[in-house]
Amino acid sequence: MILLTGATGFLGKRVAKKLEARGLEFYPTSLSMGMDLRDFSAVQMLFKEVKPEKVINCAAYVGGIQFGYKHPAELFRNNLLMTINLLEACRELSVQRLVNPISNCAYPARATFFKEDEFWEGELHESVMVYGHARKTSWVGAWAYEKQYGLDSLNLILSNMYGPEDHFEEERSHALGALVMKIVKAKRENLPEVIVWGSGKPVREWLYVDDGAEAMVRGLDAPHSEQPVNIGVGKGISIIDMAKLIQEDVGYTGELKLDPSKPDGAPYKTVDGSKGAELLGWSPEKNFRDGIRETVEWYLEHC
Repeated sequence: MILLTGATGFLGKRVAKKLEARGLEFYPTSLSMGMDLRDFSAVQMLFKEVKPEKVINCAAYVGGIQFGYKHPAELFRNNLLMTINLLEACRELSVQRLVNPISNCAYPARATFFKEDEFWEGELHESVMVYGHARKTSWVGAWAYEKQYGLDSLNLILSNMYGPEDHFEEERSHALGALVMKIVKAKRENLPEVIVWGSGKPVREWLYVDDGAEAMVRGLDAPHSEQPVNIGVGKGISIIDMAKLIQEDVGYTGELKLDPSKPDGAPYKTVDGSKGAELLGWSPEKNFRDGIRETVEWYLEHC
């Protein structure tokens, strides 16, 4: 039996579909389904009831840059409690494999082309310091539980994900989802301009949510890796160029206006995914241009 946490979230829903398509037996759970992973007694009861052999963790408390600046203590507390409780429950029930995602914001601020051997070489950017360290700590915990108890964890470093059913809120969204929301609103309301946060220059690599889900499911049976492993293709796009692609797909003819008073975040984030490709026998497949188009189409139909 596979236990899937965060099963009703953006990534979790896609992982569930991947598991179903493979005919794998799994037990979905999430906060909206009544399971609070911050409550250790509830987590213990869940594990004793389900008796999972493997666990895919898609549960997280996360948002965009603005959310991170407003809720740093909540980001710290909620994510660390979930991590600690999951690791201890996996130990108690002798889980065979825990697949855990780590955001690429856990890399040092000065890094540009993220390689696993640079994971500890420098400070994190202030805009993601708390969440990045919380995800980094999830690997530290996995390492500790492996050393002392032999718990097998596979920690996959994922770029910011996007796609249909993403968060489309100005505060909780990452840049891509927030821009889709704002540009569609401007088109519908015939607004003359859309404000794009920051200088527009930061470059980001984006991971289509189905590719992120595929990586997580493949992680169930992949070879063990003590160190975290990148999932990515090493290609990024600037925020302003991404906004122009969204503008084109939405059919918005107004102005994209930069607001340099707003934070940029780290200047450059792309990922060396060679080790992940070797470990999983696979690399992310979705073309970014197609992914943007599908995301916009879904938003126009459902929001």
